[in-house]
Amino acid sequence: MKKKIIAIAMGMTVAAAMMTGCSSSSSNETTAAETEAASTEAAEESSSEETEAAEAANTEGTFIVGFDQDFPPMGFLGDDGEYTGFDLDLAKEVANRLGLEFVPQPIAWDAKDMELESGSIDCIWNGFTIEGREDAYTWSDPYMDNSQVFVVKNGSGIESAADLAGKVVEVQIDSSGQKALEAEPELTDTFAQLVTTPDYNTAFMDLEQGSVDAICMDVIVAGYQIAQRNADMIILDEPVSSETYGIGFKKGNTELRDKVNDTLKEMAADGTLAEISEKWFTKDVTTIK
Repeated sequence: MKKKIIAIAMGMTVAAAMMTGCSSSSSNETTAAETEAASTEAAEESSSEETEAAEAANTEGTFIVGFDQDFPPMGFLGDDGEYTGFDLDLAKEVANRLGLEFVPQPIAWDAKDMELESGSIDCIWNGFTIEGREDAYTWSDPYMDNSQVFVVKNGSGIESAADLAGKVVEVQIDSSGQKALEAEPELTDTFAQLVTTPDYNTAFMDLEQGSVDAICMDVIVAGYQIAQRNADMIILDEPVSSETYGIGFKKGNTELRDKVNDTLKEMAADGTLAEISEKWFTKDVTTIK
């Protein structure tokens, strides 16, 4: 009887040992699988981080300038199919001196804030008026003076803003001209109509065809458009507002703003600003000294 009990006990011990061995083996297999999964996940995360770092490095190597491609002479599509203009020439030179790849990015003017906030562009550089937008962007130093004026057909009988009573006036949507007129309700209330257009090329065609009586726009751009078109138009002497041009960066981006500011000062000191200005306006119209 005792021998049977001992035998049974020994059998149970062996069985227990076998079960323990199986359990230990299963546990080891699970641990190995978990370790392998963790290693794979770590490798994937490392690869993802390397990709993100590479993308960030690539982004940091570019200078993406947002501009209105229908705004000569500041930025526009040239006859050769390339983007050109006074502001784009300045921006390209700044990018070269900073060791960055210059990328001109045409944008819809009324979508400029969305483009800047999303990071699609690094700045807005395109005859961009500071006044009235002081708190919306981180601004460069002003680099050029400007004013908003009325353009009318020569011989139209319109010689002053008072003569626009009962007339149709056109302005680019979300432009400084529109903001300037909205600040003068006693004037705009006399118009028959104040209409908006996506760009000033369209506005000049409307004026030529007689569908509008006047355009309110930047004096620099107005003079260039009239000369290029050889248009029989005049700029009224009385400005709607006076202003300055600057480069608008995303709010808080002082690092890039400071680099651009310092580079523009270098360009002013060595005569490059004046040289680019004379190319487009036959004189130095810049204000950075």
